[in-house]
Amino acid sequence: MNITRRQFAQASLAVGTLSAVVGPAALAGANDLIRKVIPSSGEKIPAIGLGTNRYGRAMTEETRAPLRAALQRFHELGASVIDTAPAYRASETVLGDLIAELGIRNDLFIATKTDKSGDHDESKSQMKDSARKLKTEIFDLMQVHNVRGWQQMLPVMREWQQDGRIRYIGITTSRQHQYEELEKAMRSEELDFIQVNYSLEQRESAERLLPLAADRGIAVMINRAFGGGRIFDKVGKQALPDWAAEFDCASWAQFLLKYAISHPAATVAIPGMTKANHVDDNLGAARGRLPSAKERMKMEAFFEAL
Repeated sequence: MNITRRQFAQASLAVGTLSAVVGPAALAGANDLIRKVIPSSGEKIPAIGLGTNRYGRAMTEETRAPLRAALQRFHELGASVIDTAPAYRASETVLGDLIAELGIRNDLFIATKTDKSGDHDESKSQMKDSARKLKTEIFDLMQVHNVRGWQQMLPVMREWQQDGRIRYIGITTSRQHQYEELEKAMRSEELDFIQVNYSLEQRESAERLLPLAADRGIAVMINRAFGGGRIFDKVGKQALPDWAAEFDCASWAQFLLKYAISHPAATVAIPGMTKANHVDDNLGAARGRLPSAKERMKMEAFFEAL
């Protein structure tokens, strides 16, 4: 029986919603991390990955040491998705060095971006430079950064995809004023991924973009699941509600991440993690049970009452 991309996406979402109700067994892998499906291929990836915007400042051994420890712990716990960009200063270089030192490239899902809109040769040059810095021959995911010049960039990326140098392609934003342009691209192009901001504090992408991604069979990588960090200022020293334990939540970071990745359209969230203890805490959100639709509403009401 042939199945369309849209039908596959809808079936996958149904499975994801069921798992949030009945427990972790449906999506937890052998290492007990919840995994979600990339609709365009059926591949499963851990639901918590790593954002690396702050890795670009680590140019000395002293500053790289905690990042190396964080990456090592990230790998030990079975996580794989790492997101970076040329715009994140020296992050690609730092990651390439550390990943090579640890010898873990083959176990990782590496995503980066391109932002050289409108220039075919310059775009290829930037992607070649990213490959050199990251010490990789194949990108797992290449994304148009902040929807900049997506009409010009996607054909270049598709060339590389056809040559086997890119596995998946996508478009990113973390800014609400770019949502309209991203929606236009999602409706007119066959994308594997979008990346967008979504959190208890910033839920606007759930109004149109996340439902559209589900309908179009597009995986969703979530950035700013902590709302840029401002959420922690709001919760302050308040105790985690007792009922959070019902969906295996033991910290505010896990509370926020479980909310983000429990959206039926969500595939993976990429919080920044520069210390091993951050990795331990955040990856706890990819274990146990995810909150149900009813529990998500309770989380929203709790947050709004703070």
